[in-house]
Amino acid sequence: MSSQLPIAILLFSCTSSVQAQKTPLALNTTGKEIQSVLAKQILQKAKLSIQEKPITVTAFYAERSAGNQHDFFSEGDYWWPDDSNPQGPYIQKDGQTNPNNFVQHRLAMIRFSQLMGNLVSAYLISGNKQYATAGLKHLNAWFVDTATRMNPSLLYAQAIKGKVTGRGVGIIDMIQMMEVAQSIRVLEKAGLIPSKELSLIKQWFANYLQWVTTHAYGKDERDSKNNHASCWVMQVLSFAQLTKNDSLIKDCSMRYQQILLPGQLALDGSFPLELKRTKPYGYSLFNLDAMTMIAYLLKQENASIFLYQLSDGRNLRKAIEFMVPYVQNKSTWPFAKDVMFWDQWPIAQPFLIFGYQAFHQSDWLAVWKKLEHFPENQEVIRNLPIRNPLIWLTTLD
Repeated sequence: MSSQLPIAILLFSCTSSVQAQKTPLALNTTGKEIQSVLAKQILQKAKLSIQEKPITVTAFYAERSAGNQHDFFSEGDYWWPDDSNPQGPYIQKDGQTNPNNFVQHRLAMIRFSQLMGNLVSAYLISGNKQYATAGLKHLNAWFVDTATRMNPSLLYAQAIKGKVTGRGVGIIDMIQMMEVAQSIRVLEKAGLIPSKELSLIKQWFANYLQWVTTHAYGKDERDSKNNHASCWVMQVLSFAQLTKNDSLIKDCSMRYQQILLPGQLALDGSFPLELKRTKPYGYSLFNLDAMTMIAYLLKQENASIFLYQLSDGRNLRKAIEFMVPYVQNKSTWPFAKDVMFWDQWPIAQPFLIFGYQAFHQSDWLAVWKKLEHFPENQEVIRNLPIRNPLIWLTTLD
């Protein structure tokens, strides 16, 4: 088996026709604007993806994993063989991705997320139930079928050869399941998931939430100080909304207001902990996407959450206003360039869409329209868990 799951596998094969049908769901105003930009490409991809077969973690053997074939496994991106001790423990090179580390499970999860987001987006645009129901076989394979399902934990994520079999930081890989969870919510609202399967799928996410909120790895990630903490809250909030876990939703709201913003956001709107990294530009974009997505999800419970600010005036709008000029013109970035993938950023960042919707800044949407909407670079895709905005811009309540 190849050490990489080819990105080409993310392009799919089918030429079925589409017939517009009535859908019981409606895009909100912003969703309709986004649809006008993306619809053609979404439907083109969906025609190809509708026949694609499921590929789960069980399809790839990870010889260095301490788990079994159903356990998600990945290796720390920035860890490399030690030239002075080739057979010894790996050493860290921050910001420099080792292309030989095991990432097939992550790529399979990303593929799953892309498939579900694309198919459900196509359903929202066209009303064609074939797109929606095509996703059911993937949901069944990942969460229901005992032969292929993934275990609901990340015990063996971001392992380091010769050091640890898994780490709390590996939990960030699970953000790739957010658009799967949101797709499930859309399909549930449309009445397109059989009740038995829906119950088992939701139980899988409930089991994962139990693990990630109680295991030491989950607690370590929750209590980290940078984008990892943001991504813990973002994924937990997403899955809690799917499973209707009100106590966790309330906890995420508290963490956003009392921990994430106070601990990470500077008065000028920057994220100093991200600026200290070897990829300050990419990480600043990534963390802003996560913070904005948290606020967007919390808006369902708190309509004024985007207006929340700390006593000294720090707020999410300042964070967006800080980054927008550097998205419009990256050459004005006053900090260090990223050590890798500097040329691949920015793309059509989600914070521009959800910030536009919250603050009615039409220039932010104009910036988003000009950027790349369907990136192909693996590193960019990995750090862009919100790839299908239409599934988030649908009225579910």
